Amino acid sequence: MDPALNPYAPGAGTQPPELTGRENLLETAQIALSRIRNGLATKSFILTGLRGVGKTVLLNRVEEMALDAKLQVFLVEAHEEKSLPKLLLPELRRILLTFDKGEKVEALVKRGIRVLKSFTRSVKVSWGEFEIGLDIDPEPGVADSGDLETDLPALFIALGEAARLRKTAIIILIDELQYLSEIEFSALIMALHKVAQKGLPILMTGAGLPQVIGLSGRSKSYAERLFDFPAIGPLSFDDARLALSEPAGRAGVTFQPDAIEAIYTQTRGYPYFLQEWGYQAWNLAPTTNIDAFVIEQATQTSLRRLDEGFFRVRFDRLTPREKDYMLAMAELGEGPHRSGEIAGKLKITMQRAAPVRASLISKGMIYSPAHGETGFTVPLFDAYLRRVGILKKN
Repeated sequence: MDPALNPYAPGAGTQPPELTGRENLLETAQIALSRIRNGLATKSFILTGLRGVGKTVLLNRVEEMALDAKLQVFLVEAHEEKSLPKLLLPELRRILLTFDKGEKVEALVKRGIRVLKSFTRSVKVSWGEFEIGLDIDPEPGVADSGDLETDLPALFIALGEAARLRKTAIIILIDELQYLSEIEFSALIMALHKVAQKGLPILMTGAGLPQVIGLSGRSKSYAERLFDFPAIGPLSFDDARLALSEPAGRAGVTFQPDAIEAIYTQTRGYPYFLQEWGYQAWNLAPTTNIDAFVIEQATQTSLRRLDEGFFRVRFDRLTPREKDYMLAMAELGEGPHRSGEIAGKLKITMQRAAPVRASLISKGMIYSPAHGETGFTVPLFDAYLRRVGILKKN
């Protein structure tokens, strides 16, 4: 069929043509946005799940909902080489300058800008970050201590007061939260806690790998009372069927039941992989009737594309010792596996294996689903390692 008309969209954070199985979560987000807009207490939430479940897609959808509600919203992505202040400052500056427009000059808005200036100068000294242009004097003694856990809450309070004055709310969306350090996460939690105590209209929705729950707990013990942590997993068979058949049906194309079953078996219901298989099946189908034979071809093409891109780029960024650890995990099967089993496979002690394991968790390649257990954060990664024939033989 014509690739130019292909509705499927495999990609990082790309909106699928049919977003299924997430209706309850989006309804919860809509209620939270409505409550914060109306000045009512609202709990922030953090989406957790493995790679490829659609966390970024959901954050993008929440951003759209906030924009539709005329709220101040921004979406940033954390990563290993950029600190939390550097992520937040440009967007917070933009919002405050938006508040400052108009003929009437409100004291709380001006104060918010001065506090931001104080925070920026403090960050530059303490974190070695950049200076953002604000032609205004700082607010003495506020958000200028150099202690992020003290200064970020002070900044959020000033922002929240300005937002309340403007009869709006600020929605902060942060993807890949697991890359924040413990001190950054702690400061973020404290800032959100302070604005919640004062009833100020700031709400955060975040997303991250499963280890973000442990990170939040280590950062602040009351994080579980401040956030909800909805788990985002693979789609059920019925939701996966709709994700494939609805876009096709709108174009007059039919997936046969055995074709959908074959795709679900291969993808295990992970949304990213469903889009990949749907995309390849469309391109390879000679007619508008997609059957299991087409899916056999689509599977070969999909796996080759994933091996050359999605999987390989992650494996190539690892050190030799980290690769050995991942290979040992793959030899043991899908997992999760006990840390002692992996160390035994490597023929080293758990003490020697621990730093490698910690490094892989930091890089977002593995996580600990339970104490002493280790699993891949990328679904089907163990099969990739075996499939490309790079496993060491005993």
